[in-house]
Amino acid sequence: QVQLVESGGGSVQAGDSLSLFCSASGRTSSKYVMGWFRQAPGKERVFVAAIRWSAGSTYYADSVEGRFTISRDNAKGTVYLQMNSLKPEDTAVYYCAAGITIMVTNTMTYNYWGQGTQVTVSS
Repeated sequence: QVQLVESGGGSVQAGDSLSLFCSASGRTSSKYVMGWFRQAPGKERVFVAAIRWSAGSTYYADSVEGRFTISRDNAKGTVYLQMNSLKPEDTAVYYCAAGITIMVTNTMTYNYWGQGTQVTVSS
């Protein structure tokens, strides 16, 4: 089992920055991909960004490319999502996920999920 705990959400103004943190514990593996997803009210959960624990390869949704940066600290077992130039449409609950997958944008391929953290961006 892998436990994931997100933190760092909050309420900000458009154009502001916010950092999210995902702390992983339990039976983690260097084979895992760590992903961030988000779900707005009444909408499906969608891919935001992902990173491979071992290689550090990163992947981004088009909607956040150039504004968000995903990174990880292997020693701390933590994945970060730095969000800059936030927009009202970034408002959602953000979830951290872990899985052994090549389909990094697909929610169905992740085995473990955190409880989510709310991000609200006001115009």
